[in-house]
Amino acid sequence: MTINWFPGHMAVALEKIEKAMADHDLVIEVLDARCPQASANPLVASLRMARQRPVLKLLNKADAADAAVTARWITHFEAQSGVRALAISSKKPGDAARVIAGAKRMAPHRNDPTKPLRMLVMGVPNVGKSTLINALLKQRAAKVGDEPAITKALAHYKLSPELGLTDTPGLLWPKIEDPRHGLILAASHSVGINAYIESEVAEFLAGLLLAQYPKLLAARYGTPADGGGLDGVAMIEAVAVKRGFRVRGGGLDTEKAAVVLLNDFRSGALGRISLEAPPAQS
Repeated sequence: MTINWFPGHMAVALEKIEKAMADHDLVIEVLDARCPQASANPLVASLRMARQRPVLKLLNKADAADAAVTARWITHFEAQSGVRALAISSKKPGDAARVIAGAKRMAPHRNDPTKPLRMLVMGVPNVGKSTLINALLKQRAAKVGDEPAITKALAHYKLSPELGLTDTPGLLWPKIEDPRHGLILAASHSVGINAYIESEVAEFLAGLLLAQYPKLLAARYGTPADGGGLDGVAMIEAVAVKRGFRVRGGGLDTEKAAVVLLNDFRSGALGRISLEAPPAQS
């Protein structure tokens, strides 16, 4: 299944972001720590590089990701020119302070009211940008929700005389070239539900988890700790059996089971999981 989702408001936002890039000193790119590559919008890289802007990559939701894999991602990103990376949870107030400190280190020439540091916050939908903005502002200024594309316009905030930031809408890109990335984004809830079939995404997710985290599935659903040779389809059926999901006539309600698996992953009920790892270090 090929997944693409680029609503009209994203196209409009992209034009505004391209213009705004010229007026900002630093890009703060919020990624999903569970899938830092799939959630890295290639448009962010192209726009910031065209203006030669550095980027602070925030691996958000790090408390839901595999810590060892996240550490490898940090190393991977920090080996790149003009890039720094932090693992955070935007719901933790202390992490907001780490973001500001990291941003200041990347732009030491912007450190007083006559030269305020101007930060442009970007990321794919539902990755936690608005929660981060609220944590930085120490108030509920940005609308937060558990659905993609809550923010639809650029919003400007002043943190202090020395610091300003601009929040941008969650932005995907017109064509997701790698089908695997599209499925990972859908599993992570960064794509509108009308753009994919939940059962197919859940089967893909189940296959990944069976290969990488079979013990977490076993703890939640009672499946074999080694995966037991199950594939994605069989795993969804096992969830249906475990939860007692049946349709009229007695058959398994695999559609309901698929939704349960997706929700359990998204909520962190399965445990700390990373859906992808960085390229092997040479």
